Amino acid sequence: MELMDTGLLETLTEIDEFVWGPPLLILLVGTGVFLTWRLGLIQVLRLPLALRYVRNSRKAEIGVKGDVSSFAALSTALSATIGTGNIVGVATAIKVGGPGALFWMFLAAFFGMATMYSESLLAVKYRTVDANGQMSGGPMYYIKNGLEHKKYSRVLAPVFTHVALFGIGTFPQVNAIVDSARIAFNIPEVLSALAISLFVAFVTLGGIRRIAAVAQLVVPFMAMAYVLGCLVIITLNLEKIPETFALIVSSAFTGTAARGGFLGAGVMLAVRMGIARGIFSNESGLGSAKVKEPAKQGLISMTGTFFDTIVVCLMTGTVLIMTDSWTEDLAGVYMTNYAFSTSLAETGGYIVTVGLMFFAFTTILGWNYYGERCTEFLFGVKGILPYKIIYILIVSSGAFLTLDVIWVLADIVNGLMAIPNLIALLALRKVIAAETEQYFEKLKLRGPEPKN
Repeated sequence: MELMDTGLLETLTEIDEFVWGPPLLILLVGTGVFLTWRLGLIQVLRLPLALRYVRNSRKAEIGVKGDVSSFAALSTALSATIGTGNIVGVATAIKVGGPGALFWMFLAAFFGMATMYSESLLAVKYRTVDANGQMSGGPMYYIKNGLEHKKYSRVLAPVFTHVALFGIGTFPQVNAIVDSARIAFNIPEVLSALAISLFVAFVTLGGIRRIAAVAQLVVPFMAMAYVLGCLVIITLNLEKIPETFALIVSSAFTGTAARGGFLGAGVMLAVRMGIARGIFSNESGLGSAKVKEPAKQGLISMTGTFFDTIVVCLMTGTVLIMTDSWTEDLAGVYMTNYAFSTSLAETGGYIVTVGLMFFAFTTILGWNYYGERCTEFLFGVKGILPYKIIYILIVSSGAFLTLDVIWVLADIVNGLMAIPNLIALLALRKVIAAETEQYFEKLKLRGPEPKN
């Protein structure tokens, strides 16, 4: 069995290296850089406005089509991103790519904010209503309804949807919950897998409103608790901040020599791991928010990448590096758990364990909804219930896959998802720019928006 896993991992790694070669890295970062320039550094100059919108977005806009409030939509999107990508994924990236991976993760996230803004804007602009009266949006719809050349959209939309339908982001989450439950509470894998399946069934069968209700309750609370834990550790190690950031920046351009259990990493590997983890840690919205202007939801969704990757991932990586946990012969959640436990004793271990379990669970819910919309796109509403049943049945399989295989699979699928989506964003660049310019012109004319 071990030989089979080794052979599978080697094959998947070769595929992963091909998918995440220079062309995709250039396309991914290049799209973010281009959109940042075209939208006038929107992720910096309009971030204060976006944060104000988030603060006032708990109530849905009256008389506007949609399924949930903008805040609930943001929480649902964050539920599909704040998870193992922030805790286990960052640890994996630094373990393989060295501290420099954190620099490239940050850079990818910074430009990714402009990409996220554009994705969510288009998701709202080109969304439709399905036969059940629910909103359907996302890359597959703006590819299908937005691209003028239908011969391209007929290829790109199904390619994106079939890849996204696999919901590979689910497997790292299940695996993380099982590992955390075993580490902290000595709960057998089978029991954890059964409990996850039952909880997922209860929430997902209730539809987007129940998913959003759980997400907007759990995600902000657990994110604040986890960030507070990181801040405490950073405060306890303030004297190490200069050398920590010096190591991150220097490793980004020179690679990292082997230390302790660390294997050493070159610059290209650091770049690839940082960007790959950056894209795994943030994903586009699906147009479910009750909001009139696409640009407004774009701004709100843009903060998701800011909170998710720039804040949470950066803090996780800083903690791992300043505590020297990355040099230990540990991987995934074990590394993060070690960093918190050595600084905060048992309390630190519980912060990671409980936080990861909640993050991972809400991410499973978010990926379920993503897959549900993909199913509706391909097969109509009649395919939604069968999809949910199949999803619930296969959720527990992630508990029995090895960590290396899971993350390589996640990298491959996320890379394949990115390609048609990035092509569509570049093709629709004029639409994105026009919508943005019109929206800010309206804001100038009507003055500050009243609070919801």
